[in-house]
Amino acid sequence: MITSEQQLIFKILIAAGLTFRTLGGLKTIEDPTLTDDEYRVSLGRDYLFFEITEPEELAYTYKANPAGFTPPWNNTYNGIQLVSTEPACACGLIHNSDQIEGKIALVERGDCSFVSKVIRAQEAGAVAVVVTDQDFDNDELFISMVDDTTEREVSIPAAFVLGKNGHIIKATLARLSLPAAVINIPVNISRIAPYKINQPPWLVW
Repeated sequence: MITSEQQLIFKILIAAGLTFRTLGGLKTIEDPTLTDDEYRVSLGRDYLFFEITEPEELAYTYKANPAGFTPPWNNTYNGIQLVSTEPACACGLIHNSDQIEGKIALVERGDCSFVSKVIRAQEAGAVAVVVTDQDFDNDELFISMVDDTTEREVSIPAAFVLGKNGHIIKATLARLSLPAAVINIPVNISRIAPYKINQPPWLVW
């Protein structure tokens, strides 16, 4: 038999639960779903997104973290090629500058600063840079690309993608003997229903 004291405690707990659920629209175990707007916010307001249109095996929407030392992604590039640099780290002279010119350079992290990589790609004629982590297993940690304090001027935008995405993109292009992927960057997902966002099947945002 429940005593009057226990009944009072239950009432207080119920009232507290309703209050917390009401404030800020917090979700409970019984109501775990997010609205479309809440889902978009959960993706991160400061990230940018791009989509690969070719080859079909890579045709998904990808999430990237913009660099803090480069100009913003004010221009939209539709149908532009994403080309890997040679060497992959882009820390020295880029040997395939003729393929990079007018394209977006895909560069691997490591061996030199992010600023050095972007400047090398910039000198090769790239219009922007996408840097991928060397860690193939990195499917959740977005590195912050920061200035190296050398005060060198960077005039093209850059962004960081997860190592797992970068490695799969590069491996797929190599397997298909393709020199580049065709992408649209950045893409606006703010008006796209979450279930229509075509995320890579090998990871979850």
